[in-house]
Amino acid sequence: MTDEGRLLAGRYRVGALLGRGGMSDVHIGTDSRLGRTVAIKLLKSSLAADPAFRTRFRQEAQAAARMAHPTIVRVFDAGEESVSEGGHESQIPFIVMEYVDGRLLKDIISEGPVQADEAVRIIDGVLTALEYSHRAGVVHRDIKPGNIMITKTGQVKVMDFGIARAISDSSTTVAQTTAILGTASYFSPEQAKGESVDARTDLYSTGVVLFEMLAGRPPFRGDSAVAVAYQHVSESPVKPSSINSKVSPALDAVVLHSLAKDRFDRYQSAVEFRGDVDLAGSGQIPNYQAVDDSSAGLFAAPQPAVSGSELALKQLTEDETMVRTQRRPPVIWIWAGILSVVVIVLSVMIWAFSLTPSSDLPDNSRRVPSVTGFSYENAQNSLLDQDLAAIRAEEASATVPKDQVIRTDPPAGTIAQPTDLIEVYVSTGAQPVDVPDVTNLPLADAQTAVSDLGLTPGSVTRENSPTIAAGLVLRTDPAAATTEKTGVTVNFIVSSGLVPLPDLEGQLLNAAIDMLAAADVQLFPVPTPDDTCPQQDGQPVTQQSLAPGDVPQKSEVTLVYCTGPAAD
Repeated sequence: MTDEGRLLAGRYRVGALLGRGGMSDVHIGTDSRLGRTVAIKLLKSSLAADPAFRTRFRQEAQAAARMAHPTIVRVFDAGEESVSEGGHESQIPFIVMEYVDGRLLKDIISEGPVQADEAVRIIDGVLTALEYSHRAGVVHRDIKPGNIMITKTGQVKVMDFGIARAISDSSTTVAQTTAILGTASYFSPEQAKGESVDARTDLYSTGVVLFEMLAGRPPFRGDSAVAVAYQHVSESPVKPSSINSKVSPALDAVVLHSLAKDRFDRYQSAVEFRGDVDLAGSGQIPNYQAVDDSSAGLFAAPQPAVSGSELALKQLTEDETMVRTQRRPPVIWIWAGILSVVVIVLSVMIWAFSLTPSSDLPDNSRRVPSVTGFSYENAQNSLLDQDLAAIRAEEASATVPKDQVIRTDPPAGTIAQPTDLIEVYVSTGAQPVDVPDVTNLPLADAQTAVSDLGLTPGSVTRENSPTIAAGLVLRTDPAAATTEKTGVTVNFIVSSGLVPLPDLEGQLLNAAIDMLAAADVQLFPVPTPDDTCPQQDGQPVTQQSLAPGDVPQKSEVTLVYCTGPAAD
């Protein structure tokens, strides 16, 4: 079934296919309500079948929608559309994004190395986007040329913020995740080792992108994603100039510093990275080495460095019997220097202990006030009293009444500048939400899916089931697809993995077999003749191998009946 021509959410008309990815298809589209061209991303059906993935996908799309910056592709809307295929109805998540008229950076690199000044300009734009997203607490996790677009006017646009988070936090298999991410060429060492990631992970991937732009290929290549990931962890990259001689030593230094294996040894922020990229673009080599002043005296300037060849020449030309003519400084000078240091240290300590803490802020700084529970207007006035500007943002909440402030970003108590814009999150109240269908999911996954929708996981009741494995959800209360409000408690009925075994002793053999085959039991009878007791009419059961009561699913039950000679 083709997606072209489909109407999503009653307003987005799906147009021609723009491209395919491992996790989604991207179409050009039209927002019929606003009359603007958009890009529509439709999730692949294989991923859409995972309810946990759909939930995380939607939440991350909402987080990305709150980021508004010229270097970031805007997310306008997100939702799910019911699709019927072969008589089966499924939910396909979609994201409506800003349409960017341009080219992917990966297509530009495929034509050969990028000129150094252009590479600097592009990576500057990427780092600007990351600076903004990291301040908002969003780590991209999947920076690569396939997620960077260059418009026809040269503007850099980074897209798919939060989508890698949706992948990594869902219950998709490793094979699916590999298919989605496509290549490990841009993995940081911590990603390759399965460790937690932070903003410095994005900076490592950005360094890989810069390397590829300058050299025309990534720093590490291999026969498999595992081989490439191993190189990110254990092998040092070569200089880009060893592949492309036009790359300057300054850019070599920036790239190698950004690709440090230990995240504490690489750039710590996008601002720091961008500053060194701009410095290298002007031809200056950033200095990453700490100054070694071990040879400097306490009061003297550091001695000039002497190369190994100069030192050897000096040793060869010196006469070992040469009489030293330089006199040592008088002892009194040494003691005077030591005494001076002691006096200075004591003075500083006395001054430090005499300081009294001050809560006064610098004239150009303000402390963000607490406005939780205020109306937006009152919160705005409270911020204006501190010479701070507010911008409204909305967020659903099951606990904060509608039209009251939930929180601010940056939070209350943070030191801010008058030029900073304070986001004030106002509650839209408890929102209607459909209880997800978590049937046959493990209890932990079902609870996560419910929590992710703003519902509250409730009690867990065990119930016998002949077919559903122990620990899997049988149903929920309220039932799946019931419309409730966020905050409502959802209780779980979970399979115990057991079935009831009746007392079969004295039952006729055929009747006992039928009872074990009942729909709510489904156990396996094993009729066993006993020739030590006289045969009776109907062959009543004399023994059963399992005691009556709850027994594990699909158990075998031995039914003993008499087959000996009948009594006279």
